[in-house]
Amino acid sequence: MEEVQEEQSQPLAGQDSENEIVTEGASFVHGVPPQDGDSPPKAESEVEVLHEKVTKQIIKEGHGQKPTKYATCFVHYKAWTESTQHKFEDTWHEQQPLELVIGKEKKEMEGLAIGISSMKSGERALLHVGWELGYGKEGSFSFPNVPPMADILYEVELIGFDETKEGKARSDMTVEERIGAADRRKMDGNALFKEEKLEEAMQQYEMAIAYMGDDFMFQLFGKYRDMALAVKNPCHLNMAACLIKLKRYEEAIGHCSIVLGEDENNAKALFRRGKARAELGQTDAAREDFAKARKYAPDDKAITRELRLLAEHDKAVYQKQKEIYKGIFGPRPEPKPQRANWLVVIWQWLLSLFYRIFKHGRQKTE
Repeated sequence: MEEVQEEQSQPLAGQDSENEIVTEGASFVHGVPPQDGDSPPKAESEVEVLHEKVTKQIIKEGHGQKPTKYATCFVHYKAWTESTQHKFEDTWHEQQPLELVIGKEKKEMEGLAIGISSMKSGERALLHVGWELGYGKEGSFSFPNVPPMADILYEVELIGFDETKEGKARSDMTVEERIGAADRRKMDGNALFKEEKLEEAMQQYEMAIAYMGDDFMFQLFGKYRDMALAVKNPCHLNMAACLIKLKRYEEAIGHCSIVLGEDENNAKALFRRGKARAELGQTDAAREDFAKARKYAPDDKAITRELRLLAEHDKAVYQKQKEIYKGIFGPRPEPKPQRANWLVVIWQWLLSLFYRIFKHGRQKTE
């Protein structure tokens, strides 16, 4: 795993080290994901009025420029109706960011687009949108289910955006254009990582993955699918490496499992999933992943080391359990020698003597 361990002597067969430069030996900084739960977050920052019907409070500061009209933006968001606090959308849960072209958004997302256009890459904010710029007087009775005249609360994160004069959405791109756009994002992420601009790098990987969504991948076959996976899988693997450093092990397992769904013998995905599982205490599952990874990369020192660490961990746990049980039950008592009862011994001897005398006299009489 050349990006996993810096001391790794040789890369895995079939892997391009230039495509994957994230090392698990490096630190990685990235925004903490939103807290789990069904309620809107609390924001302490000043309320910024963006429009008569739209206000914003910043939860996490972003960086760089703001998107302009016709920029293609990639966002994650949760949405609640303000009156009932009912959550009706969550792209984080679906693991599928929204693509929105500023100025070409759907009518019900007009207020959301106003908020997004005021944000910087990496920024997370709480938006309040009046019903007039949301789902309107009628609401929505299909999906999502939003009641009439419902004001909306959005928790939004702007992952990043593409500035394009024509505002070309992914759905309007050819297969080659989408793969090319994703590959540029991946390479931009690699370059940012080398400059230690780590938060920006992870956003580029996320945007690259957004170009390769399920709706797109289902349509690809043959060489085009291979071309897309050559871009998509390295981004998932780099994301997994970063998430392990952030101790977000469940998410790392998810990214590795996506790769293994396409390539069940991918040694890097098996290795990183094994590391995440080991950190969660899932030692049997981790050992299985490492053993399978070693099958496809038998000379990889990092895999051998992780298997050794698991064996040492198991031995330490066994010794600790022995000490615990010893402390609970104490040492096994030694058998105590029984003291002889001399009266019983003498009585048995006398009975035996009388029996022999009696038997001898009887024989003599006969």
